[in-house]
Amino acid sequence: MNHYNHLRVNRVQDVLFVTLHCPETRNALSPEVTAELYQVSTLAQADAALRAIVLRGSQGFFCAGGNIGSFQSRLDAHQQTEPAQDPIAARNREFGKFLELWSALPIPIIAAVEGAAMGGGMGLACTADIVLATEDARFALTETALGIIPAQIAPFVEARLGRRNALRLGLFGERVSGKQAVALGLVDELVPDSDALDEHLALWLSRMCRCAPGANQALKRLFVRSDPVQPLPQMLDVAAESFSACMRNEGPEGIAAFKEKRPARWHASFNAEQIRQAQGSDQATPATPNT
Repeated sequence: MNHYNHLRVNRVQDVLFVTLHCPETRNALSPEVTAELYQVSTLAQADAALRAIVLRGSQGFFCAGGNIGSFQSRLDAHQQTEPAQDPIAARNREFGKFLELWSALPIPIIAAVEGAAMGGGMGLACTADIVLATEDARFALTETALGIIPAQIAPFVEARLGRRNALRLGLFGERVSGKQAVALGLVDELVPDSDALDEHLALWLSRMCRCAPGANQALKRLFVRSDPVQPLPQMLDVAAESFSACMRNEGPEGIAAFKEKRPARWHASFNAEQIRQAQGSDQATPATPNT
């Protein structure tokens, strides 16, 4: 059993609900929070039965970004000693290692944003496959106003928004509304409030659970492996092998279900109450990997 001090982690119908839970810092990404998120990522990577991850912040606030207090402590430590490796750069790179692992997971990731996603919190949202947000949500890259840069999240923000929009937000520290985030391509669907967010999360998860979990993982792996400089024939060879593996695995059941006009065995559905219970309980059951 794996226990978390800064996250709520609960599993329902092979969907992992991960809730940032540090209300005193508005769910800021301290080194301890990042370490626990890395632990979740490692478990998820080894879990073939996992169908999706839902990432949210507790108490109506997604994530305030990096923990400013820990920034100062890193600077103080660097000034007191002169180690061979820059400790500030090393700690910053640790967050990037988590983002690499998290974004490469073959499992669909849904980010549910309320309140605000600032700095690293916005970067975290950019790694999701689907981003849902409430109308009062706000997004910003706030780092340059503090004299620093959005370093490790930059490639993921650029991948989501494109270079021009990523630079615009970073260079000007612009705070964008939920509607503006939709226009930028950061948010996929905007909902009125938290209750509606629960309902739409249930809707999106139910849609996803009509799809075969193995096929979804295979498709995401295919896109993660795609490299713009890789020769097209090589990419298509990998795609053909993946297609064949799916046909031999879940394909027969999916085709049979289609012909017989019945739900496939992997079908599952969610409702808003399940979403609230999975994300809102202080006694959420910690997740363990399937073996």
